[in-house]
Amino acid sequence: MRSKLFAVMLGGAATVAAAPSASAYPIDCAILLCLAGGFPASAECSAAKAEFIRRITPWPIEPPLQLWNCPMRSSGGISVPGIGADGLTDDVRRYRDGIEIYHVQMYYHKRGGDNEYITDNTVVGEYQANGDFRWVGASYQHGPAWLAEASGGTTYTRTIGGCDDDRPWRVGRTCPPSQTVTTNDHMGRLRGVFIRYQDHSGAYHVEGVRY
Repeated sequence: MRSKLFAVMLGGAATVAAAPSASAYPIDCAILLCLAGGFPASAECSAAKAEFIRRITPWPIEPPLQLWNCPMRSSGGISVPGIGADGLTDDVRRYRDGIEIYHVQMYYHKRGGDNEYITDNTVVGEYQANGDFRWVGASYQHGPAWLAEASGGTTYTRTIGGCDDDRPWRVGRTCPPSQTVTTNDHMGRLRGVFIRYQDHSGAYHVEGVRY
């Protein structure tokens, strides 16, 4: 189904290329088309990517893909079969919902002697079922590994719990279940917006803007 949608999108992209000016085609339709293709090299997709990045560059930080500005049912938008009540197809929703965007407002890990202090003010952007976009509380430290890689940080994996201390074993002693946890860290202060999205082939692409 994705390949079929992308074929339809490519037809729309041809319309983009043939448009007399950028203003003749909604920029969010172009962002959707070009995002699905991994923002291939072209004047139209370069302009779409520039707007995509501008939106996540402070200030203000905007939703990177604003499908409410891409009317798929009108002649000015993309003609896509199988449009639902919300004006989108399942595949278009997957492209939208597959966008992961984190705003690290401040992450700072300070170590001193036996003490350490972590400031982690992070939010993640989410698209709602009705198409609205909102920010909700999140964590850089406990976020996905790609977030650390995109920001120049590190990822640590360790096992906690279990009977892994030096106390002697005794009858009746119980041990908490062991579990493997993965956390992110970054040297020094970190502030920035980081985004990951998938193209039609399933490949991931990552962008980031530090400030």
